[in-house]
Amino acid sequence: MARPKGIVPRVRRGTPPKEKAQWQKTYQRTPYDQLPWFEPGPSASLRIAAEEGFLPSKGTVLDIGCGAGSNLLFLAERGLHVRGIDLSPGAVAAARARAEERHLIVDVREGDALALDLPDQSLDAVNDNGCFHTIPVSRRGRYASEVFRVLRPEGRFVLSWVAREHVCEWGPPHRPSLAEVTTIFEPRFLFARTGFRPETPPDYPAAYFAFLVRRSSLQPPRR
Repeated sequence: MARPKGIVPRVRRGTPPKEKAQWQKTYQRTPYDQLPWFEPGPSASLRIAAEEGFLPSKGTVLDIGCGAGSNLLFLAERGLHVRGIDLSPGAVAAARARAEERHLIVDVREGDALALDLPDQSLDAVNDNGCFHTIPVSRRGRYASEVFRVLRPEGRFVLSWVAREHVCEWGPPHRPSLAEVTTIFEPRFLFARTGFRPETPPDYPAAYFAFLVRRSSLQPPRR
């Protein structure tokens, strides 16, 4: 069907090439299991979401910024159809290799959180453990819009990020507060639960997590 005159197709602007190249070099220079954010098992937030029944029992789940795939393996073992994306081909290769070792089926590809190569409303759940907080502040609204677009109404979203309370040098340059995250996501998502994990030196930073449910439509404006 021809596009009506005057309608301009939406172009989703992704991560700039320079930033993509930086992430690609990260996995070229350092073995994945020696990177400071690597966890051999699932993230605490994803494990809690599974234990409390927030995750769906079936359907398709996307792990954004999947890294070496620890969360992908956890989700696949629960019988979910699992997809993962990462900017780094080294991360994608590591995740695929680890899945093959466990004889698990996962769909892992290079991909950009700001321009997801997925149809509208095609996912039952999304997980992000550590990608969102690396995105520059000016692009975080675009990220929220993309997650909203690909999730079905009532779809589940598990998000965790390095907290502003983490004051050590290691970590993203801008660490969002809970208030900032609420401002970005609340127009499109309901906050079902939030939590905080204190810093556990020297291995892991203080972090927040949130369990969000996709709204069927955007939040009504204030009256």
